[in-house]
Amino acid sequence: MPDGSPRILITRLSHIGDCVLTLPVLCALRRKFPEAFIAWTVEKPTNQLLELHPDLDEIILIPKGWLGKPSQWSDIRRRLRSHRFDIAIDPQGITKSSMLAWLSGAKRRIGLQGRWGRELSGWLNNELVSTQSPHVVDRSLEMLVPLEVSNPEAEYRLPVDATSQRQVLSFLEARQIRRPFVVVNPGASWPSKRWDNDSFAAVVRHLERRHNLQSVVTWAGEEERGMAQAIVHCKDECGIVAPKTSLREYAALCDYAAFFIGCDTGPMHIAAAMGTPCVGLYGTTLPTESGAYGPANIAVQKWHQDGSCRERRKADNLAMMDIKPEDVFEACDQMVERLG
Repeated sequence: MPDGSPRILITRLSHIGDCVLTLPVLCALRRKFPEAFIAWTVEKPTNQLLELHPDLDEIILIPKGWLGKPSQWSDIRRRLRSHRFDIAIDPQGITKSSMLAWLSGAKRRIGLQGRWGRELSGWLNNELVSTQSPHVVDRSLEMLVPLEVSNPEAEYRLPVDATSQRQVLSFLEARQIRRPFVVVNPGASWPSKRWDNDSFAAVVRHLERRHNLQSVVTWAGEEERGMAQAIVHCKDECGIVAPKTSLREYAALCDYAAFFIGCDTGPMHIAAAMGTPCVGLYGTTLPTESGAYGPANIAVQKWHQDGSCRERRKADNLAMMDIKPEDVFEACDQMVERLG
């Protein structure tokens, strides 16, 4: 490879929030290697967020469930090897991500050692990094030490296109939503991460009555749409249900918002990546490990519902339900005070 121009593959397939939290790796690589070819293997729908990223040369879309379909391995191997990668970086640290690194033919396959290098990743990656940082952003950036990238600033550079901005501005104008406003997102991929609709509704009423702030309640899928409608129509009607949005439109909406309120999920990390302060609610996850990244955010957690990833995913949302509306009122009041 030409000096300073390696061909690099990032193997972070899912989920939306985890991919957003990996963007600082991409940005740091581009700063270190401005002439490098950098590609990213990803599953749908996260590819929407990566498509316009200025630091990424190519997206390699991988079908979901491919690892359980050996008939697809040959085609994936051919596609990856056609790029002649020198380096593969595996921030996901599981079998399917490290398998892609191995199939790529990259001689240097950088992965995680210890707790975060799970399943077969420790065998398929050949340069294992023992990380010290608790948060996934800092932990992922530590993986770049073998490439002589030390203590880089965490940047996202999450792109928002003009079409998405126009769509969002059209919605705000049509619904007469005044700025500043707040984005409220009640959904989460794990039921154990969810708070209840009545409590979210209480927060929306608090923002409107005490601070004269409107809330746009966002959703993805019919179940979450029902949650958003229940929040807005609970008792006194407060807040506005967002329209269906693409991921880029959602990023644009967050960019216009004063702050975000929601659970530990992809939309929260999109908001934080756009520089929108977040009030994050946590139960089965720790904000120090996977929370909204940066000092502008406020974490609300009464206690941590511990256990393995599988146990926490399938758990009841006991820790979330111990968060009271008044706990979130207080965090919101702090956010409003910062707005001046």
